[in-house]
Amino acid sequence: MEANLGSQNRRNYLQSREITAQSVAKNLEIESVLGINITDISVYYRTQAALQNISCNVKPGRLTGIYGPNGAGKSTLMKAMLGLVPASGNVIYQTKLLSTQLDKVAYVPQRSQIDWTYPATVWDVVMMGRVKKTGWLRQFSTVSRKVAKDALARVGMSEFMHRPIGQLSGGQQQRVFLARALTQEAEIFCFDEPFVGIDQKTQSVIFEIFHELADEGKIVLVVNHDLGESINHFDDLILLNQELIAAGSRQDVLTEDNLYRAYSGRVMYFGNAA
Repeated sequence: MEANLGSQNRRNYLQSREITAQSVAKNLEIESVLGINITDISVYYRTQAALQNISCNVKPGRLTGIYGPNGAGKSTLMKAMLGLVPASGNVIYQTKLLSTQLDKVAYVPQRSQIDWTYPATVWDVVMMGRVKKTGWLRQFSTVSRKVAKDALARVGMSEFMHRPIGQLSGGQQQRVFLARALTQEAEIFCFDEPFVGIDQKTQSVIFEIFHELADEGKIVLVVNHDLGESINHFDDLILLNQELIAAGSRQDVLTEDNLYRAYSGRVMYFGNAA
């Protein structure tokens, strides 16, 4: 009788372990499907390593910042994820390579990479975000025009609709490109150094929209270098210096040891972020 009870208890225990393991695996599978999984990403410019063996996860519904010193490979990582630079490794989104699903991505490069002398108005630039959904050389629909108008209103740039893009301030230009990204109605938003050369008001507007996108369950990934108070806006961080220093919640990443490893002890200012 006691032997039977012992055998039954063991079977119950093993069944419980199996159910727990299946549950954990299912949760990991769900996280993998929903987020962006970066595995062993390396980038070389000729013989010089820009990034080496980067592996981490970017979660939906979280505002994620890529941080590190100058030359750490922050922008390179974002470009490698999108297939814009040659890289080894894999970047998976919903079980497929992210580089094959760029229709789900809204990407805003650094302002220094944009030709601001191009003869386009604010409206022209924002409507470019609807080209993928409309198709080349096809007329924009009433729906697309409404989406663009709503995006301009959301960033506070409606009154500049007919202004040439080159006549705007840096902050206004960044808002216009944010509006263009919004019109794409993407699942993933990638911004490379969006806060460089902008005013405080624009920074507040941009962060507010970033948080709204995250609250909508979007993936929002931002390259940033400011270790001041603005870092408090981020939920998760990816800390780099050509290799991965740490990735995870802001509180877990911003440790004295991680910052020393990333910046070699040269952190000049650090806000009340942890």
